[in-house]
Amino acid sequence: MSPVVSRPSGRRALRAAAAGVVALGLLLWWLLPLGEAPPSGRTTLSTGTKAGVYQKYGKLLKEKLDEDMPDLDVRLLTSAGSQENVKRVALGQAGFAIAAADAVETYRLSGREGAGALRGVARLYDDYVQLVVAPDSDIHSVSDLKGRRVSIGPPGSGVRLIADRVLRAAGIDSEKDISPEADGIDTGPKRLGKSIDAFFWSGGLPTDGVNALAERSALRFVPIEDDLVAKLHRQGGATRYYRARNIPDSAYAVIPTGTSVPTIAVSNVLITRADLDPRLVEWVTRTVLQSRDVIGESVHSAQLVDLRTAIYTDPLTLHKGARRYYRSVKP
Repeated sequence: MSPVVSRPSGRRALRAAAAGVVALGLLLWWLLPLGEAPPSGRTTLSTGTKAGVYQKYGKLLKEKLDEDMPDLDVRLLTSAGSQENVKRVALGQAGFAIAAADAVETYRLSGREGAGALRGVARLYDDYVQLVVAPDSDIHSVSDLKGRRVSIGPPGSGVRLIADRVLRAAGIDSEKDISPEADGIDTGPKRLGKSIDAFFWSGGLPTDGVNALAERSALRFVPIEDDLVAKLHRQGGATRYYRARNIPDSAYAVIPTGTSVPTIAVSNVLITRADLDPRLVEWVTRTVLQSRDVIGESVHSAQLVDLRTAIYTDPLTLHKGARRYYRSVKP
């Protein structure tokens, strides 16, 4: 004989089912705009050089965007770095790009074409300036670079912008006082100690291209001390985005336990243009924030993407689509 379900038990079952439906609805409301189809069409994301954090982060973000918006064709563009990325977005050659705040401000202050149309989507993570030499090098400070073969990054990169300013703060003219090279993180580590004496890199911690050398103890970091940071700030303009920071021993195996390397850091921002579809920007913003943990498993610095700080996209104001997302999740 089939068991008879009592009315109270039946009511409890109905209440539990209703609660489940409500919970599912709330979850879907948080994950997706209720009843709204994902954006479709095509957009581009300008990233960075091979072996750099921008490119690795961009590839993983594209995978999550493809999942959330399957009818949106997201195309990745490699680039020299921040300066080129800002220019591409400003001129409408890319829909989105990752760029360091100092590069964004430099473009804005120059009044170049499209500067007024730039908008912020999310603050991501910090880049750390990494001045790298061979372990047995006699270079121990920035001033020791005078007369040496130094890679200051490719033209159009964010690292070149920073390297030029750091050298200037140390009284070194990058065109006259050193033999400048244009390596990116894909080639600089291979040439270290052979055809170059040092290279600058600015990227999230750790950067794969640097880490490969660090794991073999084939490099040493040169400190960028606080007094040099103060001299940087006296240059004015975009240098206000540089902050004194330390590379911790947890970043690279070559840094002795219990010590750190003084340097400077600058925040990265995901940028777009004011005329981009607000609905698309809102969806992209959502994916950036909700994919943090998954991307952070492969890109350590991405773990620092946080809802509380993402809205601070200085020097850019937020795009209205990004603002719409942040307001929707405001406690």
